Amino acid sequence: MSKPAINRVAVIGAGVMGSGIAAHIANAGARVMLLDIVPGGASDRNQVAAGAVARMLKADPAPFMSKTAAKRITAGNIEDDLDKLAECDWIVEAVIERLDIKQDLYKKIDAVRRKGSIVSSNTSTLPLAKLVDGLPKSFAQDFLITHFFNPPRYMRLLEVVTGQQTRTAARDTIVAFADEQLGKGIVHCNDTPGFVANRIGTFWLQCAVIEALDRGLSVEEADAVMSRPIGVPKTGVFALIDLVGLDLMPHVDKNLADNLPQSDAYQAIRREVPQIKEMIASGYTGRKGKGGFYRLNKDGGKRVKEARNMQTGDYAPAQRVHLESLAASKANGLLALVEHQDKGGQYAWAVLSKTLAYAASLVPEIAADIHAVDRAMQLGYNWKYGPFQLIDRIGAKAFADKLAADNQPIPTLLEKAAAADGFYRTHDGALQFIASDDSYQDIARPEGVTLLADIQRRSQPLAKNGSARLWDIGDGVVCLEVRTKLNTIDPDVLAMMQKALKIVPKEHKALVIYNEGDHFSAGANLGLALFAANTALWPMIEDMVGQGQKAYKALKYAPFPVVAAPSGLALGGGCEILLASDAVQAHAESYVGLVEAGVGVVPGWGGCKELLARHAADPSKPKGPMPPVAAAFETIGTAKVAKSAFEARELGFLRKSDGITFNRERLLADAKAKALELAADYTPPEPPEFTLPGKSGKAALGLAIHDFKLKGLVTPHDEVVVDALADVLTGGPGADVTEPVSEDDLLKLEHDAFMRLVKTDATLARMEHTLVTGKPLRN
Repeated sequence: MSKPAINRVAVIGAGVMGSGIAAHIANAGARVMLLDIVPGGASDRNQVAAGAVARMLKADPAPFMSKTAAKRITAGNIEDDLDKLAECDWIVEAVIERLDIKQDLYKKIDAVRRKGSIVSSNTSTLPLAKLVDGLPKSFAQDFLITHFFNPPRYMRLLEVVTGQQTRTAARDTIVAFADEQLGKGIVHCNDTPGFVANRIGTFWLQCAVIEALDRGLSVEEADAVMSRPIGVPKTGVFALIDLVGLDLMPHVDKNLADNLPQSDAYQAIRREVPQIKEMIASGYTGRKGKGGFYRLNKDGGKRVKEARNMQTGDYAPAQRVHLESLAASKANGLLALVEHQDKGGQYAWAVLSKTLAYAASLVPEIAADIHAVDRAMQLGYNWKYGPFQLIDRIGAKAFADKLAADNQPIPTLLEKAAAADGFYRTHDGALQFIASDDSYQDIARPEGVTLLADIQRRSQPLAKNGSARLWDIGDGVVCLEVRTKLNTIDPDVLAMMQKALKIVPKEHKALVIYNEGDHFSAGANLGLALFAANTALWPMIEDMVGQGQKAYKALKYAPFPVVAAPSGLALGGGCEILLASDAVQAHAESYVGLVEAGVGVVPGWGGCKELLARHAADPSKPKGPMPPVAAAFETIGTAKVAKSAFEARELGFLRKSDGITFNRERLLADAKAKALELAADYTPPEPPEFTLPGKSGKAALGLAIHDFKLKGLVTPHDEVVVDALADVLTGGPGADVTEPVSEDDLLKLEHDAFMRLVKTDATLARMEHTLVTGKPLRN
């Protein structure tokens, strides 16, 4: 696909949303002008926009994927710089949600913008028809709504609303740019209140809060039910409102209610909650205030999570929830949850019955089909399953029957699904959804989108075991898919790598390593290693280190190209896959690092020597034996993790030639294209030789370690670990290096250092702590 014709963008409104939108557009490589008002008496007339950029550079999570992206933003103001809108291809309005202010701004924009430039509003509440009412036809033709979700970098949903006069070309240009360059999942919405995600999401939140209070559930109990058991993030309802801000909820509620007819089901479930009104008045507005439904008590130097008793207003340490309905759900699924008669089951049914039936009543009013609605809730609220997928998990007929038993109305679309195969089905290898005309339609993927899930519906794997599978993804390319928890690497995964080395050369020409889980790989299976260490099965660990080195080296020198396609975590052994591959096509949200030092060991599957080789080969880095060693030592010794693919490139985990894909759904197709490009004239790489500094280099690193110790930056066991790392990177303990060191020599050093460290009690304590808590132990 050719790149959309968006090179310069203006964002007007430098608040949280406007500045976040500007940052993400800058992440994508476009030049951005960020404008806001001139404060009274300001010495810097651009201080609102400039201050927003400065705050974002310090924010965590970071709006920028790399600090260099901030340089693409020019701060300005709407008094001095409005004429510069003539240079922009796209103008995004993100000012206060007042119709009069927006329309006044549109008139000023229209007076200076270039003919054919596109204008959009980030409104979440105002109808498009009202926004363009009274404005010239030429403006309305270039106008649409692009509703981003907060934070714009991380939330994948973009709701797009067009008017009767909006040019098709204007819509298509923005959709293409947002999809391909910003990585957004596009949902086309009708011009109705709340559009799609907030229409259903606000209903769900209101219903869940009121039902919990009416039924006497604690906030912990409500969140335990309204979270992972139904496929919603662990924040559930109350913790999510804390995150968004309690003070925002009344405004969202009022705006939606004011724009909906009295006959809408939302009007029947909403009401003012006195406890919440009192919390807001007292400054308990959530994470940004003194606390909310939860708070973090730091008295006495401790950090204790506390939950609010909604009857008394008192806080107490948050309690773990034990309900029979949750256990039933874990064992037997969603239907078992909503059918259970304890308070958790009754609460789940009370909320889901109303919310899911409401969603079913809104199609095609709010969007053309159920698939658009499901995607909106998945991408905008991070639900694992959209409302119609949730109904299918209960069973469309079972859901309808249970509604009828409760004397609740059954939406027409639900009646149709209950009488057929549900809302979704697989037919002739294609995923289909039920349409409003009763027919089933294939889910159409945009050009350039290939999903492994679609391939899996219509084919069988070339090979499989308990941890990994090989798939033919067409055009002579094989995909290696890891399927373990967090896609960790175990002996079965290593065995499948070896199998791929035999299968690919026979009838195929390239290998892509990819999966559609949340994470590429969190590294080696720590539980397996800890079990072997605790039972003194050292030969088992020796074998796993050796097999890993063998498999990764074989991938590197395979007679065909290997392309790794990470998304999410690529840590430890997952990072080492990237380093061993011929090329990487990374999702922009890839978090990459060699983190082994954090659990008390050094990389053992080639990570040390590969990162060393990257730095040594980089023409932009200083020459000589010491600079590559120092760079690798700092990155590995401090367990640095890149927080984006761009940072991974800066740290040397990605080459400058490696690709970055913004849209997660385009990653496999992009990786496959890269693999085919390499396969056209492929020869394996030549083995590198390393010129290492030996004892003098070790001494220099020792001085750095001593300095860190004096500053209190390293623990006693950190010293042991980084000392072993220094041995590896400088050529070995006490080495007096006069000849180049081979790749195999460095692998042996990695192996020996790993085995020395894994046998220490301090490392075993770190591994166990990390496995249990997910956080490193500082010992």
